[in-house]
Amino acid sequence: MPDSFRKRLFGMSVAEASFARRGFRGDNPDARPRLERIGATFLHGYHAALDDARPEALVQALATTADEMRGFAYEGAAMGLALRDLLAPWRRSRLLAFMNGPGQAHIYMMHVGIGWLPAQLRLPVQWFTPRLDPLLRWLALDGYGFHSGYFHWPRAVETQAVPGNLFGYQRRAFDQGLGRSLWFVDGADVERIPMTIRQFPRERQADLWSGIGLACAYAGGVTRAEIEALAHAGILFSPHLAQGAAFAAQARRRAGNPAEHTELACRVLCRMSAEEAAQVTEEALKRLKNGGPEPAYERWRQQLQLRFAAREVVLR
Repeated sequence: MPDSFRKRLFGMSVAEASFARRGFRGDNPDARPRLERIGATFLHGYHAALDDARPEALVQALATTADEMRGFAYEGAAMGLALRDLLAPWRRSRLLAFMNGPGQAHIYMMHVGIGWLPAQLRLPVQWFTPRLDPLLRWLALDGYGFHSGYFHWPRAVETQAVPGNLFGYQRRAFDQGLGRSLWFVDGADVERIPMTIRQFPRERQADLWSGIGLACAYAGGVTRAEIEALAHAGILFSPHLAQGAAFAAQARRRAGNPAEHTELACRVLCRMSAEEAAQVTEEALKRLKNGGPEPAYERWRQQLQLRFAAREVVLR
């Protein structure tokens, strides 16, 4: 399939990332331009992969984005590469080749981006996960949840519907991504977000808060006072907020694209610097042992949550 035809058939207008088009409920006027820019950056990466999947050309196209935004471009590129693989399954996977090569620095964001494709095409997400990293494949479910909230928030957020083809821990990973989407759906409004989460069943709230912590630290767009208000509103889930922020710090450290807003969020939510939060995350990963009733990804998260809960007790 020619690249130009592929883009005409599967391309997405940048208008799809606008608050007006999505009908999002919240509208923090200071955060809105940034959040719309993030959506546009994702689509830039997606279209770049549709245009030219050769690694050198794709890296060059993604490099046109600002350093601290580049993770979103790689996330979009992962969706585009996954689509190309789906349309030409007889070929060597362009997605895996890129992830194992130039995309390694953004490996977390790329796993998230893969989850957008089954959500967009309404295909089982399980089709796309078997060949992914056993630890990080859950991030594709996170991406699936984010897409559901971002593009179909009346169903995913207001009616709290979960796709019927998700089971067990898949639903929890979905909720982590859905939580991230609330940062956009509620427009980084730190008063609205807690109210939205409180409408969900109690057993889903911790994972939603984890997603909020990640979005706050990775996407940014708010002031220290607003982050402090968010932390106060989610105080019962402070270890989950901190774990999400620490994941964001680790993703940025691996990619080499630190951001002031990530540092700020970690100082408030984790009560340590972004570098320290990333190091704690890396240390928890190294301590993971094989086996256990839950996926390694969840045990990784739990180690961090316990670490931050203990730190909170000490600091108090």
